[in-house]
Amino acid sequence: MRIVITGLGVISPLGHDLETFKFRLFNGESGIGPITLTDPTRLQTPIAAEVRDYDPTEHWDKSQLTQVDRFAQFALLASRQAVADAGLEFGGELGERTAVVHGSGIGGQNTQDDNYHKVYAEGGKRLHPFTIPKLMPNAGTSQITMDLGITGPSFTTATACASAGHAIGMSMLLLRAGMADVAITGGAEACITHGTMMGWDALRVTAKDTCQPFSGDRGGMVVGEGGVTLVLETLEHAQARGARIYAELTGFGMSADAGNIVQPARSGAVNALRGALRDADLEPEAVQYINAHGTGTRQNDPTETAAIREVFGAHADNLAVSSTKSMHGHLLGAGAAIEALATTLALTEQTAPATMNYNQADPKCDLDYVPNQARPMSIVNALSNSFAFGGLNTVLAFRRFD
Repeated sequence: MRIVITGLGVISPLGHDLETFKFRLFNGESGIGPITLTDPTRLQTPIAAEVRDYDPTEHWDKSQLTQVDRFAQFALLASRQAVADAGLEFGGELGERTAVVHGSGIGGQNTQDDNYHKVYAEGGKRLHPFTIPKLMPNAGTSQITMDLGITGPSFTTATACASAGHAIGMSMLLLRAGMADVAITGGAEACITHGTMMGWDALRVTAKDTCQPFSGDRGGMVVGEGGVTLVLETLEHAQARGARIYAELTGFGMSADAGNIVQPARSGAVNALRGALRDADLEPEAVQYINAHGTGTRQNDPTETAAIREVFGAHADNLAVSSTKSMHGHLLGAGAAIEALATTLALTEQTAPATMNYNQADPKCDLDYVPNQARPMSIVNALSNSFAFGGLNTVLAFRRFD
């Protein structure tokens, strides 16, 4: 069964809507800047990729905001956009035949951080009764179902940086299995809070100035936030209603490193890449573009490069491989969703997004990383990699739809 993408929605460091995101993505603009969402003076890392100029009161009244954490707001806003873009409404049977699978690595960290401060710093004796419903990782999925009136199979995936990759892949499997005709899928994250950023400081993997994937002078990853939703449909369902189709989702590979909780393993990435190619019935030589995991850390980038070389052999030298994290940062549980969006746009625009901030070669990173400028090119098949802490990996395969 063929699965296609018919709707896209995004609120991100590169913009609050699809057109702004697309313009900034292909023009190499950065969404990375000084942290404003929390006081950075006690943090070692002064930068993040925030959703700038976001006012939640433009979308919810005060009573509603007591029930919806920032990450769930992003999940819902992106989903509203994507559903409107797809031209869908969910009354009657379609609501029952639609799935919602949205990923989040950590859930409502703003709610948790705020309430920990009330308890431990202010000595508070009572918390808001919606504290738990706001911080639970499945709150984004639940808010989407309630807002849109969707009653089909729905759940949340929480696998760190692969959360949205698992969400999108599992949505495809639900459609293939005949459990739904439509799926609302993607991811959302909003954890630029004081406590969470101190946790990232402790790991010593974050950059101090910007994100420079694969560059010899790279200094680490940059934490980001946002929400991205894709609408998936069976080809039969999409064509029956005359839907516009962006691209086809053709394959899904996943694996576990079964190794170190934070250090990536080439073998796990290799297994996920091969799984996606096998599921899509693709020979390696048929792929033109890879949206890399490309975090900008010293360990990830050479490990991912080695995995691509092992899977693609001599064809690796013909691939365009870029990391869009150089512009929008690492959205953690939503990372695979924003990169699936970038890959879909690469197919529709026939342009590979750039790896920005690439200054010098690294002998351990020796692929074509599309340095510093987007590249018009013919792209028929593309992959998007997500390799998470915990050693849980996903790769999604996409095809241009003619």
